[in-house]
Formats: sequence, structure tokens, C-alpha cells
Amino acid sequence: MYGAAVFAPRAMSKLIGNNKSKLVDQNFVKRIQLAVTEVNGCAICSYGHAKMALRQGMSNEEINSFLSEGGGGEFIMPEEAKAILFAQHFAESKGYPKKYAYNAIVKEYGKEKAQIILSASQLMLVGNMYGIPLSAFISRLKGNPYKDSSLIYEISTLIAEILFLPIAIVHGIIRGFFGLPNNTITTQVNQVETKL
Repeated sequence: MYGAAVFAPRAMSKLIGNNKSKLVDQNFVKRIQLAVTEVNGCAICSYGHAKMALRQGMSNEEINSFLSEGGGGEFIMPEEAKAILFAQHFAESKGYPKKYAYNAIVKEYGKEKAQIILSASQLMLVGNMYGIPLSAFISRLKGNPYKDSSLIYEISTLIAEILFLPIAIVHGIIRGFFGLPNNTITTQVNQVETKL
């Protein structure tokens, strides 16, 4: 959780810059985020991003397709397929994607667009890490506790997130100041490479 949050400040900055430059279409960014959410199964994030996607013009069918098993199906545009698959891989690897996967999106979209795709995935992963225990806690309060969750897990995770998020954000800003990369790309199962 802390490791993912460290990348959030610069990922947010990339997405804010993309809002101004329009290098990557906002609907494309939403589809990437919905793909990450589908893998992680965050109820609050699914609801929030589906609502934003509807405001931006995505159809109910398209959103439901991304949030169901399989994540996108017939609604994935061919030119977006590699990015969606990368986002799913990113979520499945808990934020440690394989180098070949990242290189595939760099080759397909170019370095700038690939960084925006990575940033959208990073922010969604952080959101899911915070949203999943919150979703479970809210569901518990409504009398429908999650099957594989406990009250102790939900409360302790929410408290830990509140305590560590500010530290992780400052850590991320300091990493940026020293020019350290804003990712962790895995080259092998037990070896992590932080420079591309």
C-alpha cells in the first residue's frame, strides 16, 4: 500500500498535464482505470468511475463490460487493446508490471502516452487499495459483511492508510526531486528493476 502511494503524486501530475494537453483521450484513461478496478474488485471505485465515465459519454453497456469478468470484451477498441491489457496486468501484478509489458505499450503508443497509461493505472491501484477496505466496512455497516474480510482488517487498514498516506506522498515528491523513476518494473520473478 505504501509502495503504491509513493508513485501517486507524480502520477497525478501526469494526469493533470494530460487533462491540459489531451495527449490521451479522457475516455481512454477511464477505460484503463475501469480495467484496473475490474481486476481488483473495488466496489466504491467501480461506482465512482462508472459515474464519471457515464458523464463523459461512455454507454452503460461499455461500462458494465469493463466491470464484469473479462473486462472489456467487445468494447475494447483495437487501438486501445494493449493499454487495457497492460492495465489488467498492472493490477494483477499489484503494481509491479513486467518490463516486457511496459515496453510493449511504449512501442505501441510512445513514451509520453505510455507514461500516462502507467500513471492512470498507478492512481487507480492506490484508489483501489483504499477503496476495497472502505467498501468492505460500509457493506459491513449495512449488514452485508464481505465473505473474506474481518472488522479488524477493515478498521486497521483504514487507520494505517490515513497515517501512511501523507508520508508516502512526501516520499514520492522527494523521489521526484532527486529524479528517481516513478515506477517499479519487474524484469524477473525475484528481481525488481527501477530504471527503464
